[in-house]
Amino acid sequence: MLKKVVLLAIPGVAPFEFGVVCEAFGIDRSAHLGPKFDFTIATAEPGPVPTSLGYDMVITTGLEVAADADLIAVPAHDVDAAVHPAVVEVLRDAEARGAWVLSVCSGAFTLAKAGLLSGRSATTHWMHAERLARDFPDVTVDPDVLFVEDGRIITSAGTAAGIDACLHLIRTELGAASANVVARRMVVPPQRSGGQSQYIATPIPVHRSDSFAEVTEWMLENLEQDLTIDELSRRALMSPRTFARRFKADLGTTPGAWLNRQRLLRAQQLLEESSLGLDAVAAESGFGTASVMRHHFAKSLNTTPAAYRRTFSVRALA
Repeated sequence: MLKKVVLLAIPGVAPFEFGVVCEAFGIDRSAHLGPKFDFTIATAEPGPVPTSLGYDMVITTGLEVAADADLIAVPAHDVDAAVHPAVVEVLRDAEARGAWVLSVCSGAFTLAKAGLLSGRSATTHWMHAERLARDFPDVTVDPDVLFVEDGRIITSAGTAAGIDACLHLIRTELGAASANVVARRMVVPPQRSGGQSQYIATPIPVHRSDSFAEVTEWMLENLEQDLTIDELSRRALMSPRTFARRFKADLGTTPGAWLNRQRLLRAQQLLEESSLGLDAVAAESGFGTASVMRHHFAKSLNTTPAAYRRTFSVRALA
């Protein structure tokens, strides 16, 4: 269970990306039925820590606090900066004991320099992706995703993608209800990823136009129906072939994949927040039968609906 979070303050730290982690994990949201973390900011050499914007932060806590952290977070900073040996030790110890390690933007370079990304997939800001791949050829760099989860290491792309990575981790550990509380307070979508159990989480992009706004809204309102390409294309006033081609170009995925993802999210919500049986959840989310729903849970989340409910049910935790 994710309880103790330590954010590393590294010389040259970028204030926004640093603040993203503070906002996601540093605020007590228990009054709104959200999470409360044991959150600490630590640095290798306590005292003034310079930021990328020319002012200092005074951090009084050393890295010893990170010895039993469930999550070590590394914000963006100067990619050319040397990594303090104590930071390397903290990160390697965290990986060895199975703790989560999360980087935002150029923080991936610290993870790579510490050896945590060797043989793994990772991402960083698109401006730095080519350099990360060049400097660390044993790292598979994907510049086209919001974040990458490989084992218990999460690397995010630039700036706001750090929010997506933090919410993904909260959802993975604590469930959708907790992630939704945090997202509402941050006034951001609760999930833009392709799936919480995938090694590489690919976003479902924001519409580049409004051409599919009405049809996707209708799809969300009618998930329980048998939504065929023929019917959807008629609603969009297109031929099936044109609809499928333009849908993928506009939303970055096929109509079927988009629909399955929304059905999965709906099923997760029902399992977390309702007492409906599995057959009823499958029917309301559009999977039809519990066996079909189990197939999609196993394929996308590597778990079963029953196990997911035991872990994340809000009713069970109440």
